[in-house]
Amino acid sequence: MKKSTIWILGIVMGLSFLSLLYLQVSYIEEMVKMRKEQFEENVGRSLAQAVHNLELVETKKYLEKDVAATERAARISDQFRQQTLAKDSDRDVVEHRRYTVTSPDGSTFSSFEWKTIINRPSSVPKVIISTGKNIPQTSRNLQEILKERYVYQRALLDEVIYNILYTASDKPLKERINFKQLDYYLNSELKNNGVDIPYHFTVTDRDGKEVYRCSDYEYDNEKIYSRLLFEKDPPAKMGFVNVFFPTMDNYIFSSVRFMIPSIIFTLVLLVTFIFTIYIIFRQKKLTEIKNDFINNMTHEFKTPISTISLAAQMLNDPAVGKSPAMFKHISGVINDETKRLRFQVEKVLQMSMFERQKATLKKKEVDANELIYNVTNTFRLKVENCNGALDVALDADDPFIYVDEMHFTNVIFNLLDNALKYKKPDVNIHLKVRTWNESGKLHISIEDNGIGIKKENLKKIFEKFYRVHTGNLHDVKGFGLGLAYVKKIITDHKGTIRAESELNVGTKFIIVLPLFKDE
Repeated sequence: MKKSTIWILGIVMGLSFLSLLYLQVSYIEEMVKMRKEQFEENVGRSLAQAVHNLELVETKKYLEKDVAATERAARISDQFRQQTLAKDSDRDVVEHRRYTVTSPDGSTFSSFEWKTIINRPSSVPKVIISTGKNIPQTSRNLQEILKERYVYQRALLDEVIYNILYTASDKPLKERINFKQLDYYLNSELKNNGVDIPYHFTVTDRDGKEVYRCSDYEYDNEKIYSRLLFEKDPPAKMGFVNVFFPTMDNYIFSSVRFMIPSIIFTLVLLVTFIFTIYIIFRQKKLTEIKNDFINNMTHEFKTPISTISLAAQMLNDPAVGKSPAMFKHISGVINDETKRLRFQVEKVLQMSMFERQKATLKKKEVDANELIYNVTNTFRLKVENCNGALDVALDADDPFIYVDEMHFTNVIFNLLDNALKYKKPDVNIHLKVRTWNESGKLHISIEDNGIGIKKENLKKIFEKFYRVHTGNLHDVKGFGLGLAYVKKIITDHKGTIRAESELNVGTKFIIVLPLFKDE
């Protein structure tokens, strides 16, 4: 599959997942908004009804007081009238009462008059009943009288109620409100409107001064719902009830909790998809690298094999056997090409080791100065063939380390070989190898005057299969395993390696290893 096709599929699937995630988040936001609006509406309705109930209770209380006072005044008036009648014994008193009987539809069909004659207290009252002669006219007069009396009594009652409430508004809120009763009304109305969660409330005056605060009240300006008390009172006498719901957020978000798992699953799928795309690209890159590796390996193996084959054919020539110098030269060529072939085979083994992610180390005490001298002495021929120079300064007083000799030899050889590969084409290579002791450890540095490495690439040079780009030049052979192999071997030996480089100036690798006595 082409890389562009993978990118297109990845982008389409990624956009689909992101769109799905956006829709889910938008749905949750909309549900939370609706839930909050519904909650605020229910709370507002509950507060309005609770405040209304409180006003009704106050009105009822003052009306009951007024009725009681009126009844007391009526009883006193009756007692006074009875006492007056008892004293008035010289003349008779006649009490007139007129009664009218009406049908269900309001028409009058009978009327009569009741007369009570009261003489002295010892006398028996006499009752005279007289039948009315003009019933319709009497009924109309009575209805007009009742209507006028109703209007008068209603106006009188309105005036009384107004005076009661106006008088009540002069009292402080503490005396007007039964806070336990207010709490009961709030609790009842909230439950009636479906808001069955804990709440705290306070009562404040117009200036915000607290008149009452429940014991467990918590303050949060952003979540307080207020309602005006005694709305028709003068502005200076108004109060407010403030309600706070500590678990309001949980109540609102409880309706969308079922969406949280779906968002989590979507995120898991998105992460899995991204990781899958990453694996696909990585596998594609590894496939390309392995194909390049096979091509490079074929080329690298072909050259030494061809050279060895040619040298072997020359050895079969009798003339070569007669010339010791020629025989020695051909033997040296075969030896050098055999070493080169062995090095390429080790490269293949290194790749196999990286696939297994482990290496078997056979550690022993090694003199680093001696090992480095042997490697540089062998490598010096390659440097001199390029008209270069190799300076070695083995200044370590304690060069003994505990390492795998073969792998550590490959480490030094890889670093020297890299320096030779990345030399400047128009400048002779100059290598410097040095050892010294510092802070109780062995330090090894390999420095060159090659093309150098950019700072952005310096952090990646120890990654497996990574190779620094050299523009359109493809004359540098390799598999991108050399420095990764070096890093792994040094780390497995409890050491560290770092690179210092400047573009077009050169590169310096510094290895730090523990001494044998510290192992």
